[in-house]
Amino acid sequence: MTPEELLKLQQKYFAGECSAEELEQLMNYEDDFQLIDTPWMPEVGDQQQIKQQLLTKLHESMDEPAKRSYRFKYYYAAAAVLILGLFTLIFYATQSNEQLQFQTAKTNQHKDLITPGSNKATLTLSDGTVVNLSDASTGLVSNQGNVTVGKTADGKLVYQVKSTGNQPLIYNTISTPRGGEYQIVLPDGTKVWLNAASSLRFPSAFTGAERKVELTGEAYFEVAKNKNQPFKIDVNQMGIEVLGTHFNVNAYPDEASIKTTLLEGSVKLSSAGIQKLLKPGQQASLGSQSGFNIRQVNVEEAVAWKNGYFIFDNENIQDIMRKVSRWYDVDVVYQGKIDEGNFGGTVSRSNSVEGVLKSLELTGTVHFKTEGRRITVMP
Repeated sequence: MTPEELLKLQQKYFAGECSAEELEQLMNYEDDFQLIDTPWMPEVGDQQQIKQQLLTKLHESMDEPAKRSYRFKYYYAAAAVLILGLFTLIFYATQSNEQLQFQTAKTNQHKDLITPGSNKATLTLSDGTVVNLSDASTGLVSNQGNVTVGKTADGKLVYQVKSTGNQPLIYNTISTPRGGEYQIVLPDGTKVWLNAASSLRFPSAFTGAERKVELTGEAYFEVAKNKNQPFKIDVNQMGIEVLGTHFNVNAYPDEASIKTTLLEGSVKLSSAGIQKLLKPGQQASLGSQSGFNIRQVNVEEAVAWKNGYFIFDNENIQDIMRKVSRWYDVDVVYQGKIDEGNFGGTVSRSNSVEGVLKSLELTGTVHFKTEGRRITVMP
């Protein structure tokens, strides 16, 4: 039903010409349309009082026997139409030079609105089967020999080993797209949070002398302790070895360096024959043409993404926009000479991208233009 058809039905209702079928249409579409950008006008009167007056009048108008049989079923639908009519009058009175616009509540957003990322990923099994975890139902996802894979009600992927014994070593890969994140509990109980545009390859069961996984992108690990079976991560050309600890690894290919930030315990890093031991509160950066650079950092900044925030601590706009691009699944281009100054602040990742960009524009040093899913950064 189009907005125009809905308004025609409203007029027929007030004229007493609606059939039972048309009244049912009104009920079915009561929530399907709402005006865009039409805040309540205080000068019109108290919002709740006016709504109550409308409902009272509607109740009084339905005393005729012919309408009584519809009262319970259609009362709220018709009231919604009355209120919609009031909003229409307010909108025309205050926006006479603009065309009346509608949007469906089913989408509840503009077509071009860029929304934040969400809990979504795919799981690729050893036989090549790809499971869309966003569509997968809660419960059993896969049965792989002595290992079951389940999805919890809160959207977490959990591996459980049913029995020990000689089993073939098979690998699974969990991958998040741009605009996605996901949490997984590995067969040993290790918890992993994957950031957007990341992947983790791991065996369905850890056997042998070590627990080894491969990471691309960014992840936060809470490794289950097992001194007899070290946990190892392959990240590009770097290796990480731990026994049981909490740490974050940022290894996106479009970043200048791999950053490992330690929150708890200790980790040993190795690359090109060089080894370094990290202490809590330290971050190691490994560039393509240099060794490890270790420094004390604010660990909250490194794991802010896991906790639902962006924390910008003296970062340039290019660093910031790479994070924005991955989380909101947008393309970023630059126009003109951009100020090289750095930014600082905290922004919720649940904000729309417009909210993040407006926060950055408050500095007066940078501006943005959004066209579809493309953001242009300008001075």
